[in-house]
Amino acid sequence: MIDIQNVSSVFDTPDGQLTAVDDVSLHVPEGSIQGIIGFSGAGKSTLLRTMNLLERPRSGRVIIDGTDLLGLDVHQLRTARHGIGMVFQHFNLLNNLTVQKNVELSLKFAGVGRTERRRAAAEALDIVDLADKAGSYPAQLSGGQKQRVGIARALATQPRVLLCDEPTSAVDPRTTASVLQYLSDVNARLGITLVIVTHEMNVIKAIADNVAVMEDGRVVERFDLTALQNPGFVPATPIGRYLITDDIELDRRPRANTVAPADAARYSRV
Repeated sequence: MIDIQNVSSVFDTPDGQLTAVDDVSLHVPEGSIQGIIGFSGAGKSTLLRTMNLLERPRSGRVIIDGTDLLGLDVHQLRTARHGIGMVFQHFNLLNNLTVQKNVELSLKFAGVGRTERRRAAAEALDIVDLADKAGSYPAQLSGGQKQRVGIARALATQPRVLLCDEPTSAVDPRTTASVLQYLSDVNARLGITLVIVTHEMNVIKAIADNVAVMEDGRVVERFDLTALQNPGFVPATPIGRYLITDDIELDRRPRANTVAPADAARYSRV
């Protein structure tokens, strides 16, 4: 379904060129859920945004459902993007539009008629159990409901691929499970291929079939999530081993030069 072949993305900065994605190849089978994880700055969001050419790579090929997006003209790319939905971290809802109108927006830009827009938006809202909020405004919704509106908006064009950029980072832990359940249901019920970028391994463990670990713009390791059920499984890379650990470990021993002597004396008087 998705074939990323030797993709590199390079940005010009005041300090010179920055390679955000460095010769990455990745295959995502149809109907699967692919996780991409890494620390901030690893290049994972940039890689995701190359999959619909929101970020145009410097080199490589981006093939979605057999079509190389880099070979399309502007009109053809706009049409191809109808089959690639995207869920953003910060919802990106327009506060002056109702939930219904927010979901309709991408269809309106695509030139879809009003009657068809309303029908498609209503179906998408029904999938995420928000049909009763169609006339509400974003300010009247919880964070989880806003993200579900974002999912409905992405589903309104009936995509075959859904790209999710940190879809749970802006919601609380309890809401995270709800958002992930809706994404999992979309995958199971509609057969939509999902790609989820996150820095939270618990998100990947809950929903993904496979995880790609990124560091310094490269995919340094991939493994199926079923491997985590094997007590003897150990990721091959240090970053992979770190990311599958749920615990936060601190060195509580006093360290030299961490607090200046004068400051230490001041703290002791508090």
